Amino acid sequence: MSETEPEKKGWFARLRSRVAPTVEPPKPAEPEVAQPEPVEPPVAAEPETPFAPPPIEPASEPVPMAPEPEPVAVAAPVEAVVEKEPEVEKPEPEVEKKGWLSRLREGLSKSTKKVAESITGLFTKKKLDQQTLDDLEDALIQADLGVAVAARLVGKLSKERFGKEVTEEEVRAAFADDIAEILQPVAVPLTIDAARKPHVVLVVGVNGSGKTTTIAKLAGLYKGEGRSVLLAAGDTFRAAAVEQLKVWGDRAGVPVVSKQTGADAAGLAYEALERARAEKTDVLLIDTAGRLHNKTNLMEELAKIVRVIRKLDPEAPHSCLLVLDATTGQNAHAQVETFKTMSPVDALVVTKLDGSAKGGVLVALAEKFKLPVVAIGVGEGIDDLQPFEARAFARGLMGLPA
Repeated sequence: MSETEPEKKGWFARLRSRVAPTVEPPKPAEPEVAQPEPVEPPVAAEPETPFAPPPIEPASEPVPMAPEPEPVAVAAPVEAVVEKEPEVEKPEPEVEKKGWLSRLREGLSKSTKKVAESITGLFTKKKLDQQTLDDLEDALIQADLGVAVAARLVGKLSKERFGKEVTEEEVRAAFADDIAEILQPVAVPLTIDAARKPHVVLVVGVNGSGKTTTIAKLAGLYKGEGRSVLLAAGDTFRAAAVEQLKVWGDRAGVPVVSKQTGADAAGLAYEALERARAEKTDVLLIDTAGRLHNKTNLMEELAKIVRVIRKLDPEAPHSCLLVLDATTGQNAHAQVETFKTMSPVDALVVTKLDGSAKGGVLVALAEKFKLPVVAIGVGEGIDDLQPFEARAFARGLMGLPA
Protein backbone atom coordinates (compact mmCIF):
# COMPACT_ATOMS: atom_id res chain seq x y z
CA MET A 1 0.00 0.00 0.00
CA SER A 2 2.79 2.27 0.80
CA GLU A 3 4.21 1.61 -2.69
CA THR A 4 0.92 2.31 -4.46
CA GLU A 5 0.49 5.64 -2.66
CA PRO A 6 3.71 6.92 -4.04
CA GLU A 7 2.60 5.67 -7.47
CA LYS A 8 -0.68 7.55 -7.09
CA LYS A 9 1.22 10.59 -5.97
CA GLY A 10 3.52 10.17 -8.92
CA TRP A 11 0.51 9.99 -11.19
CA PHE A 12 -0.96 13.15 -9.66
CA ALA A 13 2.43 14.77 -9.79
CA ARG A 14 2.65 13.89 -13.46
CA LEU A 15 -0.91 15.04 -13.90
CA ARG A 16 -0.06 18.35 -12.26
CA SER A 17 3.07 18.66 -14.37
CA ARG A 18 1.00 18.13 -17.50
CA VAL A 19 -1.61 20.57 -16.34
CA ALA A 20 1.09 23.13 -15.46
CA PRO A 21 2.47 23.44 -18.99
CA THR A 22 -1.05 23.91 -20.33
CA VAL A 23 -1.56 26.76 -17.90
CA GLU A 24 1.84 28.35 -18.59
CA PRO A 25 1.44 28.89 -22.36
CA PRO A 26 -1.02 31.76 -21.85
CA LYS A 27 1.64 33.52 -19.77
CA PRO A 28 4.09 33.74 -22.66
CA ALA A 29 1.22 35.05 -24.77
CA GLU A 30 1.29 38.11 -22.52
CA PRO A 31 4.01 40.73 -23.23
CA GLU A 32 7.60 39.74 -22.81
CA VAL A 33 7.31 40.68 -19.11
CA ALA A 34 6.46 37.03 -18.34
CA GLN A 35 9.63 35.69 -19.92
CA PRO A 36 11.66 35.51 -16.70
CA GLU A 37 8.95 33.29 -15.10
CA PRO A 38 9.23 30.35 -17.52
CA VAL A 39 12.96 30.23 -16.76
CA GLU A 40 12.43 29.75 -13.00
CA PRO A 41 9.97 26.78 -13.06
CA PRO A 42 12.46 24.50 -14.79
CA VAL A 43 14.68 24.85 -11.71
CA ALA A 44 11.95 23.37 -9.53
CA ALA A 45 11.13 20.57 -11.98
CA GLU A 46 14.40 19.68 -13.63
CA PRO A 47 13.13 16.28 -14.85
CA GLU A 48 10.47 18.07 -16.85
CA THR A 49 13.03 20.18 -18.77
CA PRO A 50 12.03 18.54 -22.09
CA PHE A 51 8.68 20.31 -21.72
CA ALA A 52 10.25 23.70 -20.90
CA PRO A 53 11.99 24.35 -24.25
CA PRO A 54 8.83 24.10 -26.37
CA PRO A 55 7.08 27.03 -24.59
CA ILE A 56 10.33 29.07 -24.59
CA GLU A 57 10.84 28.69 -28.35
CA PRO A 58 7.39 29.94 -29.37
CA ALA A 59 7.85 32.84 -26.96
CA SER A 60 11.23 33.68 -28.51
CA GLU A 61 9.84 33.60 -32.06
CA PRO A 62 7.48 36.55 -31.66
CA VAL A 63 10.36 38.56 -30.18
CA PRO A 64 12.26 38.80 -33.49
CA MET A 65 8.97 39.38 -35.30
CA ALA A 66 8.25 42.48 -33.22
CA PRO A 67 11.44 44.42 -34.01
CA GLU A 68 11.20 43.69 -37.75
CA PRO A 69 7.96 45.61 -38.36
CA GLU A 70 9.09 48.47 -36.09
CA PRO A 71 12.01 49.71 -38.22
CA VAL A 72 10.00 49.27 -41.41
CA ALA A 73 7.00 51.14 -40.07
CA VAL A 74 9.06 53.99 -38.58
CA ALA A 75 11.58 54.45 -41.39
CA ALA A 76 9.08 54.63 -44.24
CA PRO A 77 7.06 57.65 -43.06
CA VAL A 78 10.17 59.54 -41.91
CA GLU A 79 11.81 59.26 -45.34
CA ALA A 80 8.62 60.32 -47.05
CA VAL A 81 8.49 63.53 -45.00
CA VAL A 82 12.14 64.36 -45.63
CA GLU A 83 11.70 64.00 -49.40
CA LYS A 84 8.82 66.45 -49.50
CA GLU A 85 10.73 69.30 -47.84
CA PRO A 86 13.19 69.96 -50.69
CA GLU A 87 10.27 70.11 -53.14
CA VAL A 88 8.83 73.03 -51.18
CA GLU A 89 12.10 74.96 -51.62
CA LYS A 90 11.99 74.75 -55.44
CA PRO A 91 10.08 78.04 -55.90
CA GLU A 92 13.20 79.97 -54.77
CA PRO A 93 13.81 81.43 -58.25
CA GLU A 94 10.45 83.22 -58.01
CA VAL A 95 11.48 84.72 -54.69
CA GLU A 96 14.66 86.02 -56.31
CA LYS A 97 12.66 87.69 -59.06
CA LYS A 98 10.64 89.52 -56.44
CA GLY A 99 13.76 90.23 -54.43
CA TRP A 100 13.72 93.99 -54.93
CA LEU A 101 10.07 94.38 -53.88
CA SER A 102 10.73 92.14 -50.92
CA ARG A 103 13.78 94.18 -49.92
CA LEU A 104 11.80 97.38 -50.42
CA ARG A 105 9.06 96.22 -48.05
CA GLU A 106 11.65 95.11 -45.52
CA GLY A 107 13.56 98.34 -45.92
CA LEU A 108 10.42 100.39 -45.35
CA SER A 109 9.33 98.27 -42.38
CA LYS A 110 10.31 100.90 -39.81
CA SER A 111 8.49 103.66 -41.68
CA THR A 112 5.54 101.34 -42.30
CA LYS A 113 5.31 100.52 -38.61
CA LYS A 114 5.28 104.20 -37.73
CA VAL A 115 2.48 105.03 -40.18
CA ALA A 116 0.37 101.89 -40.37
CA GLU A 117 0.26 101.19 -36.64
CA SER A 118 -0.85 104.74 -35.94
CA ILE A 119 -3.70 104.33 -38.41
CA THR A 120 -4.64 100.90 -37.09
CA GLY A 121 -4.96 102.23 -33.55
CA LEU A 122 -7.59 104.74 -34.64
CA PHE A 123 -10.08 102.33 -36.16
CA THR A 124 -12.37 99.83 -34.53
CA LYS A 125 -15.19 99.67 -37.09
CA LYS A 126 -16.31 103.22 -36.46
CA LYS A 127 -17.67 106.00 -38.59
CA LEU A 128 -15.23 108.53 -39.92
CA ASP A 129 -15.73 111.62 -37.78
CA GLN A 130 -13.79 114.85 -37.35
CA GLN A 131 -11.83 113.62 -34.35
CA THR A 132 -10.61 110.62 -36.28
CA LEU A 133 -9.61 112.83 -39.21
CA ASP A 134 -7.62 115.09 -36.90
CA ASP A 135 -5.86 112.08 -35.37
CA LEU A 136 -5.05 110.73 -38.84
CA GLU A 137 -3.53 114.02 -39.86
CA ASP A 138 -1.33 114.05 -36.75
CA ALA A 139 -0.19 110.49 -37.45
CA LEU A 140 0.85 111.37 -41.01
CA ILE A 141 2.76 114.46 -39.89
CA GLN A 142 4.61 112.45 -37.24
CA ALA A 143 5.56 109.96 -39.97
CA ASP A 144 7.43 112.79 -41.78
CA LEU A 145 5.00 113.08 -44.67
CA GLY A 146 4.75 116.78 -43.91
CA VAL A 147 1.87 119.13 -43.13
CA ALA A 148 0.92 119.77 -46.75
CA VAL A 149 0.77 116.08 -47.70
CA ALA A 150 -1.09 115.14 -44.52
CA ALA A 151 -3.71 117.82 -45.13
CA ARG A 152 -4.12 116.70 -48.74
CA LEU A 153 -4.59 113.02 -47.89
CA VAL A 154 -6.99 113.62 -45.01
CA GLY A 155 -8.96 116.22 -46.98
CA LYS A 156 -9.59 113.79 -49.83
CA LEU A 157 -10.54 111.00 -47.43
CA SER A 158 -12.98 113.30 -45.66
CA LYS A 159 -14.63 114.31 -48.93
CA GLU A 160 -15.17 110.70 -49.98
CA ARG A 161 -15.88 108.85 -46.71
CA PHE A 162 -16.91 111.32 -43.99
CA GLY A 163 -19.72 109.96 -41.81
CA LYS A 164 -19.38 106.48 -43.28
CA GLU A 165 -18.04 103.37 -41.62
CA VAL A 166 -14.47 102.65 -42.68
CA THR A 167 -11.83 100.11 -41.76
CA GLU A 168 -8.13 100.76 -41.31
CA GLU A 169 -7.42 98.62 -44.39
CA GLU A 170 -9.60 100.89 -46.50
CA VAL A 171 -7.89 103.98 -45.12
CA ARG A 172 -4.40 102.62 -45.80
CA ALA A 173 -5.39 101.64 -49.34
CA ALA A 174 -6.84 105.10 -49.99
CA PHE A 175 -3.71 106.81 -48.64
CA ALA A 176 -1.46 104.54 -50.74
CA ASP A 177 -3.31 105.51 -53.91
CA ASP A 178 -3.08 109.22 -53.08
CA ILE A 179 0.63 108.97 -52.22
CA ALA A 180 1.33 107.15 -55.49
CA GLU A 181 -0.43 109.99 -57.28
CA ILE A 182 1.93 112.50 -55.63
CA LEU A 183 5.04 110.42 -56.37
CA GLN A 184 4.31 109.36 -59.94
CA PRO A 185 5.43 112.65 -61.58
CA VAL A 186 8.85 112.47 -59.87
CA ALA A 187 9.50 108.76 -60.52
CA VAL A 188 11.80 109.53 -63.45
CA PRO A 189 14.90 107.39 -64.16
CA LEU A 190 18.22 109.04 -64.93
CA THR A 191 18.54 109.18 -68.71
CA ILE A 192 22.03 109.12 -70.20
CA ASP A 193 22.36 111.20 -73.37
CA ALA A 194 24.28 108.98 -75.79
CA ALA A 195 25.09 111.97 -77.96
CA ARG A 196 27.28 113.43 -75.22
CA LYS A 197 30.77 112.01 -74.87
CA PRO A 198 30.73 112.02 -71.92
CA HIS A 199 27.44 112.57 -70.13
CA VAL A 200 28.74 114.23 -66.94
CA VAL A 201 27.03 113.31 -63.65
CA LEU A 202 28.03 115.35 -60.59
CA VAL A 203 27.10 113.72 -57.27
CA VAL A 204 26.76 115.91 -54.17
CA GLY A 205 25.53 115.58 -50.60
CA VAL A 206 26.39 115.97 -46.94
CA ASN A 207 28.85 113.82 -45.01
CA GLY A 208 27.79 110.20 -44.70
CA SER A 209 24.84 110.39 -47.07
CA GLY A 210 26.19 107.57 -49.25
CA LYS A 211 27.57 109.46 -52.25
CA THR A 212 30.60 107.25 -52.92
CA THR A 213 28.61 104.03 -52.62
CA THR A 214 25.89 105.46 -54.86
CA ILE A 215 28.44 106.38 -57.53
CA ALA A 216 29.92 102.90 -57.43
CA LYS A 217 26.50 101.29 -57.83
CA LEU A 218 25.60 103.60 -60.72
CA ALA A 219 28.91 102.75 -62.38
CA GLY A 220 28.11 99.05 -62.13
CA LEU A 221 24.64 99.69 -63.55
CA TYR A 222 25.89 101.61 -66.58
CA LYS A 223 28.75 99.20 -67.15
CA GLY A 224 26.20 96.39 -67.19
CA GLU A 225 24.28 98.26 -69.88
CA GLY A 226 27.38 98.18 -72.07
CA ARG A 227 28.38 101.82 -71.54
CA SER A 228 31.94 103.01 -70.98
CA VAL A 229 32.34 104.71 -67.60
CA LEU A 230 34.99 106.85 -65.92
CA LEU A 231 35.03 107.74 -62.21
CA ALA A 232 36.54 110.89 -60.70
CA ALA A 233 37.49 110.55 -57.02
CA GLY A 234 36.73 114.15 -56.15
CA ASP A 235 36.47 113.58 -52.40
CA THR A 236 40.11 114.55 -51.95
CA PHE A 237 39.62 115.32 -48.27
CA ARG A 238 39.24 111.66 -47.32
CA ALA A 239 41.83 109.10 -48.35
CA ALA A 240 39.37 106.36 -47.41
CA ALA A 241 36.84 107.66 -49.92
CA VAL A 242 39.40 107.54 -52.73
CA GLU A 243 40.46 104.00 -51.84
CA GLN A 244 36.83 102.92 -51.56
CA LEU A 245 36.07 104.23 -55.03
CA LYS A 246 39.17 102.51 -56.44
CA VAL A 247 38.04 99.19 -54.97
CA TRP A 248 34.58 99.58 -56.50
CA GLY A 249 36.17 100.61 -59.81
CA ASP A 250 38.37 97.53 -59.88
CA ARG A 251 35.39 95.27 -59.22
CA ALA A 252 33.36 96.83 -62.00
CA GLY A 253 36.28 97.16 -64.39
CA VAL A 254 35.93 100.95 -64.42
CA PRO A 255 38.96 103.30 -64.38
CA VAL A 256 39.27 105.90 -61.62
CA VAL A 257 40.96 109.31 -61.84
CA SER A 258 42.43 110.25 -58.46
CA LYS A 259 45.04 112.44 -56.77
CA GLN A 260 46.73 112.65 -53.41
CA THR A 261 44.75 113.62 -50.32
CA GLY A 262 44.16 117.36 -50.11
CA ALA A 263 44.47 118.00 -53.85
CA ASP A 264 42.26 120.55 -55.56
CA ALA A 265 38.94 118.82 -56.32
CA ALA A 266 38.04 121.24 -59.10
CA GLY A 267 41.34 120.58 -60.88
CA LEU A 268 40.81 116.82 -60.59
CA ALA A 269 37.31 117.11 -62.07
CA TYR A 270 38.72 119.16 -64.96
CA GLU A 271 41.38 116.52 -65.73
CA ALA A 272 38.82 113.72 -65.54
CA LEU A 273 36.58 115.53 -68.03
CA GLU A 274 39.53 116.08 -70.36
CA ARG A 275 40.34 112.38 -70.31
CA ALA A 276 36.71 111.33 -70.80
CA ARG A 277 36.38 113.64 -73.81
CA ALA A 278 39.60 112.31 -75.32
CA GLU A 279 38.52 108.69 -74.84
CA LYS A 280 34.91 109.40 -75.88
CA THR A 281 33.64 107.86 -72.66
CA ASP A 282 29.87 107.49 -72.34
CA VAL A 283 29.49 108.48 -68.67
CA LEU A 284 31.69 110.46 -66.29
CA LEU A 285 30.67 110.19 -62.63
CA ILE A 286 32.27 112.82 -60.37
CA ASP A 287 32.38 112.20 -56.63
CA THR A 288 32.62 115.21 -54.31
CA ALA A 289 33.63 115.70 -50.71
CA GLY A 290 30.83 115.50 -48.19
CA ARG A 291 30.02 118.93 -46.88
CA LEU A 292 27.52 120.28 -44.41
CA HIS A 293 24.84 122.35 -46.06
CA ASN A 294 25.34 125.11 -43.47
CA LYS A 295 29.09 125.52 -44.12
CA THR A 296 29.38 128.38 -46.61
CA ASN A 297 33.05 127.93 -47.51
CA LEU A 298 32.65 124.24 -48.33
CA MET A 299 29.56 124.92 -50.40
CA GLU A 300 31.49 127.54 -52.36
CA GLU A 301 34.11 124.91 -53.23
CA LEU A 302 31.32 122.87 -54.79
CA ALA A 303 30.30 125.85 -56.88
CA LYS A 304 33.95 126.13 -58.01
CA ILE A 305 33.92 122.58 -59.39
CA VAL A 306 30.93 123.49 -61.53
CA ARG A 307 32.60 126.67 -62.82
CA VAL A 308 35.83 124.84 -63.72
CA ILE A 309 34.30 121.93 -65.67
CA ARG A 310 32.13 124.39 -67.60
CA LYS A 311 35.31 125.80 -69.11
CA LEU A 312 35.47 122.55 -71.08
CA ASP A 313 31.75 121.99 -71.50
CA PRO A 314 29.45 124.96 -70.83
CA GLU A 315 26.52 122.60 -70.26
CA ALA A 316 28.28 120.36 -67.73
CA PRO A 317 27.27 118.79 -65.49
CA HIS A 318 24.47 117.31 -67.53
CA SER A 319 23.00 115.71 -64.40
CA CYS A 320 23.53 116.73 -60.78
CA LEU A 321 22.35 114.21 -58.20
CA LEU A 322 21.82 115.17 -54.59
CA VAL A 323 22.14 112.11 -52.36
CA LEU A 324 19.93 112.32 -49.26
CA ASP A 325 20.09 110.12 -46.19
CA ALA A 326 16.52 109.17 -45.27
CA THR A 327 17.43 109.07 -41.58
CA THR A 328 17.74 112.87 -41.55
CA GLY A 329 13.97 113.24 -41.87
CA GLN A 330 12.74 116.81 -42.21
CA ASN A 331 16.32 118.13 -42.27
CA ALA A 332 16.41 116.89 -45.87
CA HIS A 333 14.31 119.92 -46.86
CA ALA A 334 17.07 122.32 -45.75
CA GLN A 335 19.68 120.27 -47.59
CA VAL A 336 17.78 120.45 -50.87
CA GLU A 337 17.24 124.18 -50.58
CA THR A 338 20.91 124.93 -49.81
CA PHE A 339 22.46 122.60 -52.40
CA LYS A 340 20.17 124.00 -55.09
CA THR A 341 21.66 127.44 -54.53
CA MET A 342 25.28 126.21 -54.85
CA SER A 343 24.96 123.55 -57.55
CA PRO A 344 22.59 122.73 -60.40
CA VAL A 345 20.77 119.95 -58.52
CA ASP A 346 18.18 118.45 -60.84
CA ALA A 347 17.47 115.02 -59.29
CA LEU A 348 17.51 113.17 -55.98
CA VAL A 349 18.74 109.81 -54.73
CA VAL A 350 17.37 108.76 -51.34
CA THR A 351 19.47 106.22 -49.45
CA LYS A 352 19.34 104.25 -46.17
CA LEU A 353 15.59 103.80 -46.19
CA ASP A 354 16.19 100.45 -44.50
CA GLY A 355 17.63 102.13 -41.41
CA SER A 356 14.99 104.80 -40.91
CA ALA A 357 11.42 105.25 -39.75
CA LYS A 358 11.35 108.54 -41.67
CA GLY A 359 10.80 107.23 -45.19
CA GLY A 360 7.72 109.39 -45.44
CA VAL A 361 9.97 112.41 -45.99
CA LEU A 362 10.40 111.31 -49.60
CA VAL A 363 6.72 112.06 -50.18
CA ALA A 364 7.08 115.49 -48.60
CA LEU A 365 10.11 116.25 -50.79
CA ALA A 366 8.28 115.18 -53.93
CA GLU A 367 5.27 117.34 -53.09
CA LYS A 368 7.38 120.41 -52.27
CA PHE A 369 10.31 120.43 -54.73
CA LYS A 370 8.97 118.33 -57.62
CA LEU A 371 12.53 117.08 -58.28
CA PRO A 372 12.87 113.69 -59.98
CA VAL A 373 13.77 110.83 -57.64
CA VAL A 374 15.93 108.70 -59.89
CA ALA A 375 16.79 105.95 -57.40
CA ILE A 376 16.34 104.79 -53.82
CA GLY A 377 18.52 102.58 -51.64
CA VAL A 378 17.47 100.05 -49.04
CA GLY A 379 20.79 98.41 -48.21
CA GLU A 380 24.53 98.15 -48.85
CA GLY A 381 24.36 95.52 -51.60
CA ILE A 382 25.07 96.35 -55.22
CA ASP A 383 21.45 95.53 -56.08
CA ASP A 384 19.99 97.56 -53.22
CA LEU A 385 19.95 100.76 -55.29
CA GLN A 386 17.15 100.63 -57.83
CA PRO A 387 15.09 103.04 -59.95
CA PHE A 388 12.28 104.62 -57.98
CA GLU A 389 8.79 103.18 -58.49
CA ALA A 390 5.97 105.32 -57.13
CA ARG A 391 3.28 102.67 -56.61
CA ALA A 392 5.58 100.09 -55.04
CA PHE A 393 6.94 102.68 -52.63
CA ALA A 394 3.51 104.06 -51.70
CA ARG A 395 2.01 100.66 -50.97
CA GLY A 396 5.15 99.54 -49.14
CA LEU A 397 4.96 102.64 -46.95
CA MET A 398 1.38 101.74 -46.01
CA GLY A 399 2.23 98.10 -45.37
CA LEU A 400 0.38 96.80 -48.42
CA PRO A 401 1.60 94.30 -51.03
CA ALA A 402 2.87 95.88 -54.21
